[in-house]
Amino acid sequence: MSTAEAGLTTTAREDMDALYDLSQLLETGLDRETLAILVGLTEQGVNPEALAAVVKELRREAAALCDNDGADAAKADGM
Repeated sequence: MSTAEAGLTTTAREDMDALYDLSQLLETGLDRETLAILVGLTEQGVNPEALAAVVKELRREAAALCDNDGADAAKADGM
């Protein structure tokens, strides 16, 4: 159980389980902790569309870093 989920009541935990199941069905790639953080931010008034844009941008940046690491490794092997 993540730290974000630690203080949840039984009903809130069931709700989070349902949200996680839906997240899995939609193949969002979010783990339970990340989903709990995003839900918490939304409940505090953060715009969900802005959060979605941030998640997409972070994924894009992570993919670019992985691609660069792979290209760097290929260059090192070729030397």
